[in-house]
Amino acid sequence: MTPPSTCPETDPLDPAARGPGWALRTERLGPLPLLNHVLERLGLRSLLERFVPTANPRCRLPYALGIGVLLRSILVEREPIYRQQETVETFAPEAFGLDPERARCVGDDAIGHALDRLFDADRGSLLTEVVVAAGQRFEVTFEELHNDSTTVRLSGQYPAARGRSIRGRRAPFITYGHSKERRGDLKQLLLVLTTTRDGAIPAQFRCEAGNASDSRTHEETWDTLCHVTGKHDFLYVGDSKLCSAEAMGHIARGGGRFLTVMPRNRHEDREFREWIQTHEPPWEIVWDREHPRRRRTGARERWCVLRHPVPSREGWPVTWVWSSLLTLRQGQSRRERLTRAIQELEDLAKKLAGPRCRLRSRVKILLRVERIFERRKVERYLAVRVLAAQEHLFRQVKPGRPGPNTHYKRKTRKRWRLEWTLDNKKIAYDAKSDGMYPLLTNDPTLTPGQVLQAHKRQPSIEKRFEQTKTVFEIAPVLLKNEGRIEALFFVYFLALLVQALLERELRRAMQRTGIEELPLYPEERTSRRPTAEQILRLFSLAQRHTLFHDGKEVRVFEPELTDLQRQVLHLLSVPEKVYTPRG
Repeated sequence: MTPPSTCPETDPLDPAARGPGWALRTERLGPLPLLNHVLERLGLRSLLERFVPTANPRCRLPYALGIGVLLRSILVEREPIYRQQETVETFAPEAFGLDPERARCVGDDAIGHALDRLFDADRGSLLTEVVVAAGQRFEVTFEELHNDSTTVRLSGQYPAARGRSIRGRRAPFITYGHSKERRGDLKQLLLVLTTTRDGAIPAQFRCEAGNASDSRTHEETWDTLCHVTGKHDFLYVGDSKLCSAEAMGHIARGGGRFLTVMPRNRHEDREFREWIQTHEPPWEIVWDREHPRRRRTGARERWCVLRHPVPSREGWPVTWVWSSLLTLRQGQSRRERLTRAIQELEDLAKKLAGPRCRLRSRVKILLRVERIFERRKVERYLAVRVLAAQEHLFRQVKPGRPGPNTHYKRKTRKRWRLEWTLDNKKIAYDAKSDGMYPLLTNDPTLTPGQVLQAHKRQPSIEKRFEQTKTVFEIAPVLLKNEGRIEALFFVYFLALLVQALLERELRRAMQRTGIEELPLYPEERTSRRPTAEQILRLFSLAQRHTLFHDGKEVRVFEPELTDLQRQVLHLLSVPEKVYTPRG
């Protein structure tokens, strides 16, 4: 059997093409051509080359390219740094922005040096220019910004990571703190993130010490956002940690606007809950709609607002919010906590009445009760008394069969028992204000409905945190150098920004063209709000095949796009030629 000729018309799938001298090279493209289009539109490579230049002539992989490799890897593969070489080898080199020679230079050392140079760079100015470019080239608005923070756990001791100076820059302080992941046994860092109202686009990011208080981060964050956006009158939305005199005063004095949740320890909260015991507030309905998950069987979701006639102690308007579903959840939660606490008290009472109980001290028993109260948060509704009783035991003085002249010795010991009562008045008092919470803003022009709508957009930033920890798998962090860790988190911010822009562009295009849903889920199930993860998965199997004969390229087989892939590319305004550059 003779091999076919080298003419391009030869069918490579013909068995005759498998003779000696023939070779077929397969290269993955995946969603990288699509991502590269977004990166080029953002102008990220030129920004990295300007802020992270390669001054060392012996560096075979420029630092900007190394950071670009890591960024693309986080977006599509999420492999550790020491496996970047293996990841790049499975893809076409140009998909990672590399030529074949530089693709062979990718390794953990090259990526590590690139992270070192990124840590040394002026990352604040780089972040500002990246966000400004996103605003200009993707029409992102900065009229309303949402801020929150989360913790990222790290595995290791990090004894030197105490805010030391590395090459003239202060590195992050890795230490124990209040872990939002409930991992108090691990050290952590605090990530502060700010997103926009339109599409939850990341607009600001920085690392703080693992034990930093959330309430102390808002002043610096707001100042940075003013520099990024070039204005002061945007609405800054935060959780209850923003409701501190220092943070609110700093924003108000600077001419800014804010919106926050008032915590329960404010006297305005207590006064309203007392007032509502004897008054019926004139609620204004904002939303009255079906249950978001159980449309047929669930109760309707109602949101109401009320502008309280008495302002806060600072003189700012207070808007009270009431939710019907939140009322049901809080009432059910209280009943479950009380039921569980009473069951645990009954178990403790049985243990005290047992013959071999070791709890003989009243102090230890009270500590057990306090733990139950603290765990179930029911100390307000239950009153527990620890009562003592005398228990007499009679034993023979001498061994033998007892008779009329047998002498007995009485032994008395103290036994404890529990009694508890339920305070139904306090339960009814708290149930009266279930589902209600106050919002505070210094902008009197916002109506109560606008205040609620702005606050209800705050959970979108939680989706970004979830995406960082689940999709990107940012934790646990295994790097040893805290400078590289902070630089790595900056790359994660860039990845989050790229995915958010991609997601927003598709959703806007669907709304503009009247498309309600796309079959992006497995089994062609439809999605009304496509995520970036679904978009990238759609292109994950794209490959390019190249046929060689005696080392010479004979034919290139570009990926064949499906109708759905073409539709998504059209909606994203991405030309199909990104997958067929040679066509």
